[in-house]
Amino acid sequence: MSTQIPLATSTTSGELRGRDADSVKAPRAGRPERFNWPVTIALAVCSLAVLIPLYVTLTMAFKTTSQAVDGNAFSLPAPFTLDGFVQAWNLTTFPRSFAISVGVSAFTVVGTILLSAFAAYAISRNWDRRFFRWSFYYLLAALFLPFPVVALSQVKLTGLAHLDNPLGVAILHVMFQLGFSVLLFTAFLRSIPDELEESARLEGATTGQVFWQLIFPLLAPMSATVGIFAFLASWNDFVMPSLITSDPAMQTLPVLQQIFQTQFSNNYNVSFASYLMAMAPAILVYLFTQRWVMAGVTQGAIK
Repeated sequence: MSTQIPLATSTTSGELRGRDADSVKAPRAGRPERFNWPVTIALAVCSLAVLIPLYVTLTMAFKTTSQAVDGNAFSLPAPFTLDGFVQAWNLTTFPRSFAISVGVSAFTVVGTILLSAFAAYAISRNWDRRFFRWSFYYLLAALFLPFPVVALSQVKLTGLAHLDNPLGVAILHVMFQLGFSVLLFTAFLRSIPDELEESARLEGATTGQVFWQLIFPLLAPMSATVGIFAFLASWNDFVMPSLITSDPAMQTLPVLQQIFQTQFSNNYNVSFASYLMAMAPAILVYLFTQRWVMAGVTQGAIK
């Protein structure tokens, strides 16, 4: 009897403690989460700061010249017309500048992905060697070096090398994208186990075969992220093409928009139509690829 009483008492007290814990947790579990109003208001204000100018751009671009100069930028176009786009296409070398921007951006994307993947693979697989480790730090230091700081020297060097053209701009875009891109690739490569490469080498694969047939396909999510960031940075860049390219006829779209701010400043529908045509590719690319951007950055951060 004496041995059964403590057992019953301990069991009863354990059940009571469990019930007390459940009774304490139950109201908390059923309590609704509080709505974070300050963050919501801040996000709404930031969204309006982007959506309102975008709305004005859309409405002004589809108006006639008389409607665009009436002073009411928020009114809807009536009638709806594409005359602004037609004039913007014909009055300037828009098709040529568009082709130049596409070429510069494509070169930047391909060059950034390849060079960053090469450098990150060498750094991640030789991290214990001082040369590769300090090379990584050197590339990271480039993130804190903006182009205007070295603009004068870059203009002089590209002129001496006869690269004061869109090709020189694309090369500089690749160079200035290396630091951030190598950082993303290196973080992703460290998550790939070395055993995969060792098994491939035991089968007789060379370093090149291991990289191209095994490692590079695994880098597809991060390659998409790096390529998207490189495209957006190259497509929207104004300072570098305007300083490096010496021939005005070979300028990219962002530089071409300056013409509309001077020669066509009164034709608001033409100006806004040109702005919309210039930024539409970047917006479309990001809208269709934003899930890869978030997935690639998240995988690189978690792994």
